[in-house]
Amino acid sequence: MAKTRFDFDLIVIGSGAGGSAAATIAAREGKRVAIVEADTFGGTSPNWGDVPIKSLLHATQLYDQAQAGSRFGLRTATLGYNYPSLLNWKELAVKRTGAGGNRAYYDNAGVTTLHGLAHFLSPHEINVNRRHYSSEQFLIATGADWKIPDIQGTESLSLLTPRDLLEQTRLPKSLYIIGGGTTGVEIAQLMSTLGVKVTIADIASRLLPGYESEAGELTEHLLRKQKGVSILTQTRTLAIEKENIAYRVTYSRGGQEHSVRVDHVLVCAGRRPNVDLGLENAGVEYSDKGIVVDKHLQTSAKHIYATGDVLGQVTGHTHTALLQSRVAAHNILSKKATLSPDYTGTPHVIFTYPSIASVGLNEDDCLRRDLHIKKALVPLSVVARSNVSDFKNGFVKLIADKKGVLIGATVMAPDAGEAIHELALAIKHDMTAAQIAETPHAFLTWSEAIRVAANKLS
Repeated sequence: MAKTRFDFDLIVIGSGAGGSAAATIAAREGKRVAIVEADTFGGTSPNWGDVPIKSLLHATQLYDQAQAGSRFGLRTATLGYNYPSLLNWKELAVKRTGAGGNRAYYDNAGVTTLHGLAHFLSPHEINVNRRHYSSEQFLIATGADWKIPDIQGTESLSLLTPRDLLEQTRLPKSLYIIGGGTTGVEIAQLMSTLGVKVTIADIASRLLPGYESEAGELTEHLLRKQKGVSILTQTRTLAIEKENIAYRVTYSRGGQEHSVRVDHVLVCAGRRPNVDLGLENAGVEYSDKGIVVDKHLQTSAKHIYATGDVLGQVTGHTHTALLQSRVAAHNILSKKATLSPDYTGTPHVIFTYPSIASVGLNEDDCLRRDLHIKKALVPLSVVARSNVSDFKNGFVKLIADKKGVLIGATVMAPDAGEAIHELALAIKHDMTAAQIAETPHAFLTWSEAIRVAANKLS
């Protein structure tokens, strides 16, 4: 019998969302598949990203709402929390997700699991723990890590990443967060709800610069007013130095230098794709910004594909990586790249309270593209749910083209992530604002604000 040319038909490097779907799909099709993981199986999202952060946010938001329950006649004077118990809840949520222990899942699916760093030796061969493995095709889904910014003093200090923060067994009394994007804002609310004195700094003119200005401005207002968070926009962090057991942070704002003393510094300002795996030996084009792929997720080496955060894209969403993984699997199995991921209608959610969900283009996107648009902004206070819940901090903003076809939407409300999907469906299928307005929306739901906004565009 002739010897098989390669050890595997497909080797997937990275077991997060960008790799896991493709590995299991290929195995179900009878391919010989191996998956390589250098850290915890399942990757960032279920182990030290989405699942643990959102589980703690859920618990602290319940705590926060209960504290404010006296206005409804609830007795909340003795309400408190136990941080170790909160951490136990977080660990339970991670454990129940099951990703960290899913080597057995891959074994049962017929996927060979390899634990260690992968390094390309040639276009068809990698090294893992000093053993060589060859494959006809590869999928690279190694993700990205938080990038330590180029700030004086950081080269000799151990600053916290979100993963590090979640592994701390004690709460800091004060925290300086570098980065006012999605993760920075979520952690700022989480920590400040538990009584941590939080400072959040970003070089942008407002928090959440990638979202509608109304969302960033309202988030800033709520964090400052309700949580006592110190917000430093248009701020450049200049230096960080150890001061006994604390840190002294020096920053520049408005042309003047200031400093603040904090227990810890958290880095949430940009991610670095994990491309240190000998890609030059495989003929794969890349830079420190990520691996270069075409519209089919194919690299410069045609038998190698890449998905997820290693591409250096700004989305960083688990559901986007899963979409890419399925597309890559299709192209790998068909032996010819024919399918491209369709990102139309892909929602984005920030799990603060109120949460923020968006889909499609925002107003800044439209201005950059010189599009002629119509827009409607409706505060939550226009719907009856606002009265019965005694909550007004939010809005619905819809953007339509000149023909009335919906092209962008943002919802800021309790459970906005649950409400955004009708708008995602509308954008994906070129529905008009009039069609949304004509659709009955249940009375006493936040989604009534969507109908009102759509009606304004009809």
